[in-house]
Amino acid sequence: MALESTQRPCCQSSTLFLSLLCIFISIVLFKLSRRSKSNLPPSPPKIPFIGNLHQLGTLPHRSFQALSHNHGPLMLLQLGQVPTLVVSSSDLVGEIFRTHDLVFINRPKTTAAGIFLYGYKDVAFNPYGEEWRQKRKVCVLELVSMKSVRSLQFIRFEEVAEMMGAIREACASETSVNLSELLIALTNNIMSRCVLGQKYDTPDGSSSFGELGRKLLPQFTAFCVGDFFPFLGWVDVLTGKISKFKATLTSIDGFFDKVIAEHKEKLRNGIQSEKKDFLDILLQLQETGSVGFELSQDSLKAMLMVSFSPYKSSLIAL
Repeated sequence: MALESTQRPCCQSSTLFLSLLCIFISIVLFKLSRRSKSNLPPSPPKIPFIGNLHQLGTLPHRSFQALSHNHGPLMLLQLGQVPTLVVSSSDLVGEIFRTHDLVFINRPKTTAAGIFLYGYKDVAFNPYGEEWRQKRKVCVLELVSMKSVRSLQFIRFEEVAEMMGAIREACASETSVNLSELLIALTNNIMSRCVLGQKYDTPDGSSSFGELGRKLLPQFTAFCVGDFFPFLGWVDVLTGKISKFKATLTSIDGFFDKVIAEHKEKLRNGIQSEKKDFLDILLQLQETGSVGFELSQDSLKAMLMVSFSPYKSSLIAL
């Protein structure tokens, strides 16, 4: 009993000391965090570890809009371990691109982009440098320049006419029309002809250009734990997400290999269309070696991924 009574005050003093130490450290960290963040944009309240991730819904762009109404057009979010600057003002965006273009020119390297773009060998995610400038130059001059868009105008007219014909036939037969599917098919057909030279659709739709695009886009924008918590990237492996990405890449890889082989065979046989498509131009640059970077097979396929990306809008504008 005597021993128990002598140990109790000692334990109480140790607990008190630890509590005071924790309070002191918390105050110091709080002051340091306020001092270090004094020049940062406003930020919504965060939760430890996850930051502001809990404030994003199924439609992140609407969540950003709602948060910007309370915190201003320039807002700093902490998405897991990734600090993210959200700009919701067109004037500020213009200022950033004009004045601080080099600071924001590199895109964050996401898990899906690294897999689907062959290690970031495309234009959008390729690190800024001479190789990126040359790839961008090729895409701008040969794919999305005003001259190229106008020269491919007949493709857009033909595909739109075909879509209108399908709508007309459906109206005549008094059947329903799925406009979403028709517009998606229109987009895929235009891009397939502009980039690859023709439509690549199998009769059953199992390996069509459009089907691959529908399969890729949801996975490309899927939530990956490793993108926000790099040390937890193994979670995406355990959940099977990485294996799904690689399975989709295998299908796309096989599709591109087949199309590239067909184009090379036509070039060897001297068969050329009146209007070169984007793949023909890339193969010509690969053969001549006239670009300032190594245009390998993977780089070639990564640049063709523009066919599935939001850059479609530049060519589809009517």
